[in-house]
Amino acid sequence: MPHILHQDIRRLPLFAGIADETFQDLMRAAYDQQIPPHVTVVSEGAPADFLHVVVEGMVELFASTQGREATMAVVRPVSTFILAACVRDAPYLMSARTLQRSRLLLVPSENVRAAVATDSRFALNAMQDLAGCYRGLVRHTKNLKLRNTRERIAAYLLRQSRLIGDAPGFTLPVEKRLIASYMGMTPENLSRAFKSLAADGCKIDGQRVIITDRVRLEALAGLSLLLDGPDPDASAAGVSLPLPEAS
Repeated sequence: MPHILHQDIRRLPLFAGIADETFQDLMRAAYDQQIPPHVTVVSEGAPADFLHVVVEGMVELFASTQGREATMAVVRPVSTFILAACVRDAPYLMSARTLQRSRLLLVPSENVRAAVATDSRFALNAMQDLAGCYRGLVRHTKNLKLRNTRERIAAYLLRQSRLIGDAPGFTLPVEKRLIASYMGMTPENLSRAFKSLAADGCKIDGQRVIITDRVRLEALAGLSLLLDGPDPDASAAGVSLPLPEAS
C-alpha cells in the first residue's frame, strides 16, 4: 500500500489516535482491491465479513424488497462502510455497488472486533462513528416524514451549497435518479419539483444548480439545526447522499 494512502486511511476518524500496533494489525489483514463500475461488492443479508474503506471512486449503498429498490447512501473517499454489521457480527442490511471504477480496502470483521476489544481508543472511535450514522439516519427520517417534496429538495440543495462555502452555483454531485431514490420520490416527481423551484429562488439546468434568491429558498426549506445540522459528530461517519461535511 502506498505510504500516502496509508496516511489518508490513518486520518479517518475511525482510526485517529489508535495504537500504531492496532492500525498495523488491521492493515496487514486487509485486502486492497480495484473494482470496475457497477459491481455489487456487498449483498444484503450476507454475513458481514469485511469493513470496507472507499479509497477511490464512489459506492452506492442500497436496499431492495419485492422488486423495489432504494438508495440509502453514497460513500466517497476516504470513508468506511458498513461498520455496524461488522461490530455486531450480523448480516448486512444493505447492499453496495460501485458507481464508478473504485479502489476498496477490505478489513476482515473479526480483526475489527478484536481491535474494539483490545484498543480503547478504537472502541471509542467506533462508538462515535456509529453514533454519527445513527444521528444522520434520524435526520434523514425526519426529513422524509416532516417535509413535503419541494421542501426536501430545497433543503438538499441548500446543504450542497453550504458544503462548498454557500456558493450560488454548483453541480449536483450524483445523478438525479439517485437523489430521487434517496429522497423517496420518483425521478419524474423530482424533475417536476426542480422546475417548480424557479419561483422560489433556484434554477436547475441539467446537473447545474444556480441559487438566485437564497432567502426565498431558505424560507421554503424551513431550515432547522435539529433537522439539517451541521452536526460534526454525525458528519464524522462520512456516509450520506449529500456530500459528507468536513470533519
